[in-house]
Amino acid sequence: MPVIINQIKSSLDASEEEIIDKAVRLAGVNRCDIISAQIHKTSLDARKQNDICFVHSVYVSLTDVSEEKRLCGGSSRFSYAAPSELKPEISRVKKRGRVCIAGFGPAGIFCGLVLAQNGYKPLILEKGEDIDSRTRSVDTYWRGGPLNTRSNVQFGEGGAGTFSDGKLTTRIKDPLCRYVLEQFVRFGAPQEILTRAKPHIGTDKLRNIIKSIRRHIISLGGEVRFSSEVNGFSGDGGRIVSVSFGGESAECSALVLATGHSARDTFEMLARKQVFMEPKPFSVGVRIEHLQADVERSLYGKNAGNPLLPKGEYQLSYRRSDGRAAYTFCMCPGGLVVPAASEECTVVTNGMSEYARNGANANSAVAVSVTPADFGSSPLDGMYFARQIEKNAFYAGGGLKAPASTVRGFISGRPDLDTPLAPSYARGVAPCEFRSIFPGFVTDMLAEGLDSFAGKMKCFADGNAVLTAPETRTSSPVRITRTERLNSVSIENLFPCGEGAGYAGGIMSAAVDGIKTALEIMKRQAP
Repeated sequence: MPVIINQIKSSLDASEEEIIDKAVRLAGVNRCDIISAQIHKTSLDARKQNDICFVHSVYVSLTDVSEEKRLCGGSSRFSYAAPSELKPEISRVKKRGRVCIAGFGPAGIFCGLVLAQNGYKPLILEKGEDIDSRTRSVDTYWRGGPLNTRSNVQFGEGGAGTFSDGKLTTRIKDPLCRYVLEQFVRFGAPQEILTRAKPHIGTDKLRNIIKSIRRHIISLGGEVRFSSEVNGFSGDGGRIVSVSFGGESAECSALVLATGHSARDTFEMLARKQVFMEPKPFSVGVRIEHLQADVERSLYGKNAGNPLLPKGEYQLSYRRSDGRAAYTFCMCPGGLVVPAASEECTVVTNGMSEYARNGANANSAVAVSVTPADFGSSPLDGMYFARQIEKNAFYAGGGLKAPASTVRGFISGRPDLDTPLAPSYARGVAPCEFRSIFPGFVTDMLAEGLDSFAGKMKCFADGNAVLTAPETRTSSPVRITRTERLNSVSIENLFPCGEGAGYAGGIMSAAVDGIKTALEIMKRQAP
């Protein structure tokens, strides 16, 4: 099994050959014993601004298996490369109906792809439009037009991740992550995502990749239906036998719920059908926007502007003694703060950037953790809590614009937009007091977090950054509880999946959860 050699430091301008040579010398193996070698992952170490370097891991396959075993048994710098191929166990038990998948975001896409690749012909039902129609609906809303509540930044082909940075980072350690990356490359993603420690595709490239995957699923006998929200199902003996959608119904052998974190209608439908759900912790907050150049000066110092360095990114966190946290996530270098509402009379923000990340501004969520102790213990209380914040923001901003303020204005309680930075939120922003939008425990923690971050990065300390509210779709406020075999605790052939079910966060972990769900279904029924 190939070996990964870790912690190989290099200068910013080192060649691939120099990096591999250094790794081979560290391993103490002869070149003639190497079948193949390539860079596995590359990350940037900018902790010391006067000594910025890249850190690599190198993938090496040797002729002698015993030599690979010796390396991996002797030091933590060497590890076996986890295989990325799928080895499904396919049942011979035939069941009536098709596997139906509700939602065509990352979880639904990869669940459908794996099923289709193994002879199943899934029926995929997506509430929103195909990516081209969806993009037109989103552009209309961003230009100040009406919101399409069925097809927007949250709903439609590709899911919420389609209008994001296309980030492929994740905290989960699972061999299937490599499989997901390889599939993205197969369908058009840049090869570099296989080696970058923080890979991203960009919303512009991601849209075409998703279309390519959809066409492949269809070529294998799968079916993708847009503007087809699953609005009910019927059962017999604790099993679903059919699903209803858009005035139609279909016989169903298994129903995968991959509806995303904003599928509030679906959560309410499940509650009416007494499917067991639980409230779960999530986060609410704002988008913070800096000049990208200021971010890079804060991170790289005198090296800012070096073309060999990647676009500056940060990840910051602060935890109080009582356990409440403020943190940044979904950082979009060179990106935009975008309107992301999915319900009338609400304001929601998100971040987005294209592959080049060449915009003037950087943005990130600054989120505050909230728990059922804050909003209630009933399954949907967190959802209603977030909705109320979104409505408060709508009225605070006058029904069109998003509430905003400089950091300086927010901290002082006198909101303003007196800053050299041009806020990027397309529908416009208005200076507003955030304490009229969020509960006090959120704004207090937000202020504490920003004060902590100011001590870590200069761009947080000058007060000129713009905060735009609210960010409420950080993750699902609901968990559709499931067994170890991934089916609902209430219904044997209902499979809650991905971010909306409360079992993932982001494109990668949602895609992996979709694959695992497909593999479990294949164990239970034949194609």
